[in-house]
Amino acid sequence: MARRKLIAGNWKMNGDLAALAEIDAIAAAAVANPAVDVGIGVPATLIGPAHARAPRLAIGAEDVHAVDHGAFTGSVSAPMVREAGATFAIIGHSERRAGCGETDADVKAKAEALLRHGLAAILCVGETSDQRNAGNAVAAVTGQVRASMPWGAASGWLSVAYEPIWAIGSGHTPTLEQISAMHGAIRAMLTELLGADAASMRVLYGGSVTAENASELLGAPDVDGALVGGASLTAAKFVPIIKAAAGLA
Repeated sequence: MARRKLIAGNWKMNGDLAALAEIDAIAAAAVANPAVDVGIGVPATLIGPAHARAPRLAIGAEDVHAVDHGAFTGSVSAPMVREAGATFAIIGHSERRAGCGETDADVKAKAEALLRHGLAAILCVGETSDQRNAGNAVAAVTGQVRASMPWGAASGWLSVAYEPIWAIGSGHTPTLEQISAMHGAIRAMLTELLGADAASMRVLYGGSVTAENASELLGAPDVDGALVGGASLTAAKFVPIIKAAAGLA
């Protein structure tokens, strides 16, 4: 089944108002390549300014709290980021799971908060090097998919991003066979959980995606786009990934 490619950037804790000039060029590339969906997850401080500057580009939050409001100092909620101009959020990123102790139950609750407020979600899953070396990569990742899948999950608002934790920022990339096998396993788990709608749900790859390897990675079976980290910080590195996706559309 043909699924539209989605190229999403994650700026992480990077960027300031001066960096919004990069948003201009990324937004122009998104408009010029209408066969591809493009979004950028920016720090909470930049959601409003980025949306105001590029209203036709999907601007997202890099995380949200599962609760709509309350005594949660330093957190931002789904209604807050929506009011600021976000249309989606990244949840369950490996850096949140490992660094902040987030569980599958936490990720599931965040996804359900996004659904309540009409926001799309990119739900991240992935294995550590120890899990892969022990031969448990597929079990670990599909277990995360099962335990993190929210009530009301549907392809219209939810995508899954497979990010091999050991590959992020390392410059190392799994083989195409490894990526295809994992995406196929994720698709099988989605089918078990969601039935026919699993065929429409996008499964993205995230892990050292660059302009140089984008065409090869995006052309692999069951890879419906990419979640891009460092290469999304500048248009010079990110736009070629968008164009590579458009070339496969």
